[in-house]
Amino acid sequence: MIIIPAIDIKQGRCVRLLQGEMDKETVFSDDPAAMARRWEDEGAELIHVVDLDGAVEKKPKNLDAIRAIVRQAGIPIQVGGGIRDMETIDMYFDIGVTRVVIGSEAVNNPELVREACGKWPGRIVVGIDARGGMVAIEGWTQTTDVSAGVLGKQFEDAGVAAINFTDIERDGMRSGPNIEATRDLARAVNIDVVASGGVSSMQDIKNLAPLEADGVVGVISGRALYDGSLDLLEALAWLAKR
Repeated sequence: MIIIPAIDIKQGRCVRLLQGEMDKETVFSDDPAAMARRWEDEGAELIHVVDLDGAVEKKPKNLDAIRAIVRQAGIPIQVGGGIRDMETIDMYFDIGVTRVVIGSEAVNNPELVREACGKWPGRIVVGIDARGGMVAIEGWTQTTDVSAGVLGKQFEDAGVAAINFTDIERDGMRSGPNIEATRDLARAVNIDVVASGGVSSMQDIKNLAPLEADGVVGVISGRALYDGSLDLLEALAWLAKR
């Protein structure tokens, strides 16, 4: 299991939102690339970048910041937010992104996921964000009638690298991850799952670690790393010694 620092970008700055609400932001840095270098220096193996404006506008809106992260970081970068077509997917890979996260289009246009997996095997991640167990799309502004497990199973034969699973009601709230929902999804699909939302402390990492046996291979953390309630060096050291 690895810990994946999140860099959420809004108007070129590194921010964190509460439950995805665009008007409930905390700015942590005006230099997202510097944050990426910090997490790399502390031992991160992968960084999760989200174009928040892109998720709302349905197209990339923070390309300059993302290009700077890719240029300056020496570890793999995965990017999500506003990815709606093959042209955008190809563009991200062309600028050096390692993995692309498809969220809303996994619901709206599942064939795009299959096409992208065929063209870029092992480099496509499906982002499943759920509110009350049901998938939310369009920057979390719409909740569908599709459950996380049903959506995940649609892509078991597509060649998806992983599923990023976020419990929206926990995201940015420092209330602890939804262990039960994460375990249920990991057991329901034969795709690696990365947990996200609510991670706030070392104890949360310890609570998630046993889920590795069910196929949870990573944990995305944002606010907790930025405000210091979770220490990346300490967490990585603990995971390495298990």
